[in-house]
Amino acid sequence: MQLQRIPTSLIFPVGLTLLVIAVTSSIAVGPMDISFADSFKALLPFNFDLPPHIDIVIHQIRLPRTLLGMAIGAILALCGAVMQGLFRNPLADPGIIGVSGGASLGAALSIVIFAPLAASFPLLLTLGTVPVFAFFGGAISTFLVYQLGTDKNGTSVTIMLLAGVAIGALSGAALGLMNYYADDQALRDLSLWTMGSLAGATWPGIGLAYITLLGLLFAFDRNANALNAFLLGEAEAKHLGVNVQRLKRVLILLCAAGVGIAVSLTGVIGFVGLIVPHISRMLSGPNHKSLLPLSALLGALILLIADMLARVVAAPAELPVGIITALLGAPFFIYLLIKQKGKLS
Repeated sequence: MQLQRIPTSLIFPVGLTLLVIAVTSSIAVGPMDISFADSFKALLPFNFDLPPHIDIVIHQIRLPRTLLGMAIGAILALCGAVMQGLFRNPLADPGIIGVSGGASLGAALSIVIFAPLAASFPLLLTLGTVPVFAFFGGAISTFLVYQLGTDKNGTSVTIMLLAGVAIGALSGAALGLMNYYADDQALRDLSLWTMGSLAGATWPGIGLAYITLLGLLFAFDRNANALNAFLLGEAEAKHLGVNVQRLKRVLILLCAAGVGIAVSLTGVIGFVGLIVPHISRMLSGPNHKSLLPLSALLGALILLIADMLARVVAAPAELPVGIITALLGAPFFIYLLIKQKGKLS
């Protein structure tokens, strides 16, 4: 699969146009029929006289969900692009190498421990314990995978992927154990959360997601040139003046923070960090100065499309969006494995 390279001056306006169309469509799609005209009016700053029930559905349900989906898709795609650059392999992904598994285990542990306090302190889980626990879970799993896959000769992608599988299996077993001992309410929360969903969007959570996204964009952009040098190899990057060990630590912690917060807000949504950076790289090339913002843009777009599919495939019921991204991403991962056959070290 080889896509035609598109000039940066063209690809971003086209991408933004598609994103605006996707946002309008996301507000229109759902059990209640809302016209595209009303959806577009709701996005404008002017005061249009929309029917009260449509205004409530748009501004209290679908708009928060859409905004959260954009931020989470962008965060996951950004972290995936950075990990692929750091490990110099298109198979690297927060879910595949165990980061999402560790983050989900940390978040689930927080849900089980602090669930009794959620009714009295509603923001305790959303903005407090769940993001913190998810961050430490993601950071620990990332550190373990990286340490297992790295020796004096560099990083072995094969060992890294196998370590990610092991960490994911261990996290899955621990999640199963918590499901076994959880009470009915915690069990339902965990079951829905582990499948990934944007249905629980809240304004505080949206604020946290966009603060995280802006912070990651700023931090990753500052290290874009170092990542470009890193593509040549660790030794070459050192000769070009890059502090390799510091770069690894900083980027791994930032990715763990981004994935941890994303997982804490929406549950486990896999494969966005795998598919989007690969498509972005085929469209614009490997330069991280353009690759990173393009990945964020396409990540927001693709997750919105997946969420719309989740709402219409089994209508009037709604599928968790994590199921849709897995159905789209698994064949893509198989394609990458076939393409990389014989190249893994």
